[in-house]
Amino acid sequence: MASTVLSGGLLLWRRSSAGGGVELLVAHMGGPFWAKKDERAWSIPKGECEPDEEPLAAARREWTEELGLPAPEGDAIDLGEVRNTSGKRVRAWAVEGDLDPDAIVPGTFETEWPPRSGRTQSFPEVDRVAWVAPDVARVKLVAAQAAFVDRLEELLPEAG
Repeated sequence: MASTVLSGGLLLWRRSSAGGGVELLVAHMGGPFWAKKDERAWSIPKGECEPDEEPLAAARREWTEELGLPAPEGDAIDLGEVRNTSGKRVRAWAVEGDLDPDAIVPGTFETEWPPRSGRTQSFPEVDRVAWVAPDVARVKLVAAQAAFVDRLEELLPEAG
């Protein structure tokens, strides 16, 4: 049996300017399938590990590819791994930092669109990012990734 795909991702967090707590950076997935969806249509910046690539290195590389910005510096807090309903595994790290959502320059991907049209179109990997409270992130993120929010809250008392 072939092993499932492993992706690495980063969950950027910052201390909220609105009186305690934290905010998390989430990214709305780009492309036509996600265009009109909001709930469960957001993700942490992540992507597949290359063969023999460490997941944290993949997470940093994918951050740059998806957002067009250098990966955040700082201590990476291991949030463990989740399995999406598709069977893909995602391993994530939380890093404290800040980012202006308007500064992203998303990478692109190509897909056949409309389906069965024979035409290939280019779409942004991420069409926007936003800072949200943990409770909002749990609703916006694809279901399996909500566990990363719970794990970060356990590690950061001020996150709750």
